[in-house]
Amino acid sequence: MNRKIKTTPATKTHRWGPRVFGLVLAAAFSWAAASAQQTATPPVAPPAQTPAPQPAQARAPQPTGAQSTESQADVNAPTIVRLGVNEVNLIFTVSDKRGHYIANLQQSDFALLDDQKAPAKVNSFHQQINLPLRVGIVIDASTSIRSRFQFEQQSASEFLLQILKARSDRAFVMGFDVTPTVTQDWTNNIDALETGVNRLRPGGGTALFDAVYTACRDKLLTERGPEPVRKAIVLLSDGDDNQSRVHPDEVIKECERAETIIYAISTNWTPSRGQGDKVLTQMAEATGGQVFFPPSVEEMSNSFHEIEEELRSQYALTYTPADFKYDGAFRTIYLYCNDRRYQARAKKGYFAPRQ
Repeated sequence: MNRKIKTTPATKTHRWGPRVFGLVLAAAFSWAAASAQQTATPPVAPPAQTPAPQPAQARAPQPTGAQSTESQADVNAPTIVRLGVNEVNLIFTVSDKRGHYIANLQQSDFALLDDQKAPAKVNSFHQQINLPLRVGIVIDASTSIRSRFQFEQQSASEFLLQILKARSDRAFVMGFDVTPTVTQDWTNNIDALETGVNRLRPGGGTALFDAVYTACRDKLLTERGPEPVRKAIVLLSDGDDNQSRVHPDEVIKECERAETIIYAISTNWTPSRGQGDKVLTQMAEATGGQVFFPPSVEEMSNSFHEIEEELRSQYALTYTPADFKYDGAFRTIYLYCNDRRYQARAKKGYFAPRQ
């Protein structure tokens, strides 16, 4: 099976007229940030006397009181953020056009729409957070990657050794050909995880979509608690699928339900990018992740290193949506960086809880 994922490219929004739309979003988000200082619940729409938007430098808020302590803090230890029942915790990455991480940005540098509306209230903003990690290592063990399989195993083991640095971090290992198989369940024991990677053996067809769907449904969806964690799938594959029963769109929705992003590492080392690479790209972008194309199997460890850096160097924004309803519906998120040199990558939305 090789169905095309129906996702909207991130560049489509630019057709709206980037400068005009950017000013509208900046004004909406600046208003929402200011509303966080109010004790009463603000109105859904900005008041009529809201001043015209100014350049980002002029809009930057001056640190005052408790809010500035919370929003300006640069936290290198694990950040504890307890969420209310109607709050959204949005974790995102900002990079330049070369993919380099951009640090030290402020709340006023971003604009945000939730379900096409500015948030009712911005509750907190953190830089360079270090949340507990929940990482699924999902490795293609089909016949098509047999010649590269040993390098995949070695790189995955090195990645786990580097990424799991705290007692609060956990990971699992899943391999797949026609069916997905968990060779090591949730643990922070590096030796057990490495053993799980080494248990994998290549052979059979490829059911990529089934594997990612199963990893989200059975492993990552159940990882919920009073404090947020950073959930991700690191997927090693050439992107080809010839056995799955799950439709690609269902995979994206299950990732969104599980609040999980996908980092994909392509094992296709041909000079041209194939259809499988497009599949990996669309899955990663739809979930707020990234796809890597190492030029050779020996360079795969560099891709793992970049994923490690990104998972440990991100931003977190907690807000209360406007017109929030406990109806289980999907609510879209549009996060916009006011400086057009930078790109903010985040999940495209979330499912509201049911009451």
